[in-house]
Amino acid sequence: MTVVVVGAGLSGLAAARRLVAGGHEVVVLEARDRVGGRTEGGRLTDGTPVELGGQWIGPTQDRMYELVAELGLEWFRTHNDDGLLLVDLRGRQSRMAPHKGAVPRLGPFALADLGQGLLRFSRLAARTDLERPWESPDAEVLDGQTFASWIHRNLRTPSGRAYFRIACEAVFAADASDVSLLHALFYSHSGTDLETLLSVDRGAQQDRIVGGSVRIAETMAAALGDRVRLGQPVRRISNDDSGVRLETRGGEVVTGSHVVVTLPPTLAGRLEYAPALPSWRDQLTQRLPAGSVVKCYAAYDEPFWRATGLNGQAASDRGPVKVTFDNSPPSGRPGVLMGFVEAGDARHFARLSPDDRRRAVLECFARYFGPRALAPVEYLERDWMAEEFTRGCYGAHFTPGVWTSYGHALREPVGRIHWAGAETAAVWNGYMEGAVRSGEAVADRIGAEVAG
Repeated sequence: MTVVVVGAGLSGLAAARRLVAGGHEVVVLEARDRVGGRTEGGRLTDGTPVELGGQWIGPTQDRMYELVAELGLEWFRTHNDDGLLLVDLRGRQSRMAPHKGAVPRLGPFALADLGQGLLRFSRLAARTDLERPWESPDAEVLDGQTFASWIHRNLRTPSGRAYFRIACEAVFAADASDVSLLHALFYSHSGTDLETLLSVDRGAQQDRIVGGSVRIAETMAAALGDRVRLGQPVRRISNDDSGVRLETRGGEVVTGSHVVVTLPPTLAGRLEYAPALPSWRDQLTQRLPAGSVVKCYAAYDEPFWRATGLNGQAASDRGPVKVTFDNSPPSGRPGVLMGFVEAGDARHFARLSPDDRRRAVLECFARYFGPRALAPVEYLERDWMAEEFTRGCYGAHFTPGVWTSYGHALREPVGRIHWAGAETAAVWNGYMEGAVRSGEAVADRIGAEVAG
């Protein structure tokens, strides 16, 4: 029998690839007219590739580096070491050399406060159980509060609190008041630690894929050939002892022995199921909102900020763009600045007119890098909240109480329906590494079931 995979993002394609290698028949149903899911490629008018979605890999993401090599692709370093990063905190700008764990130049009291806060957080995070976070020490206490409440109790200075709030927005595309403390701890431990998630050198933003990260999905899909069917949004999944039956919006019917659903949880919860999903699984998907983010690009003839001693990275407590990167190609031309608008800023930003959004982004770039940033040769953006088959990025975040009440349902199959995707990963949850790991793990599980 055929195994049906819903979604041609990294997780779905990795699962399909692993199943085909094991000798199984596979059909991949993808709602979009492209593969890649939350990775997406774009191009400037001169042909320069840009990454509209997820883009980075970094140390300890071993499976991603292996996969990139297997597919014959290459990676290169994010522009980082040649220049200083800019910190714009509480109305004061400072420049600092980039290195892992870098913290802004603060007064002695603020610096000590931030240091003790990072130490406390890392110690708590290291205690979380990656496979079963709900069984971590003091799980119910940690899950019963928000990340914001922990910040308020454990940081004493405005600068220390601002650092953690910015970190939360940068990592989750959510406000600290929206995220369970247990989830913040689990997620940080899943990706090694909070400093790794925030860093470029030896961190989660260290490397990029030549041609764009979407090349990973495109290359896997090309090898799968006509097993991948685009423009086929699934509407309904029926599941019984004899197998599964999927119906698309266009009326196509696909049957198989098992199905792997790799959609973000909020989208998986919008499908019809027969019989209906158990209440604990359905209620889980009701409580896993996606983050809010708009990714913005401005292209220039050259990366002019480098001549002023800056590396294109900025971090600020003033929006709408609070985090930027130099996303220029390896050749260095054109110069490309990329900025994120996240969390509450993104929800307000999305309601502005296109001209007002562009103006707001460029004003932020100019505040960081000077007036030349006001005159790009090209500007583009991707609002991931508005994408019909995503509805938000970077991924889902767990609100208070969800891990301890519903965490057991996250990865557990429902009959012949299996769940995969970045949100289901124990290691590098929410990242491309986690997506690939989860897809391959579920494929192995199904292979064992079929063989048994």
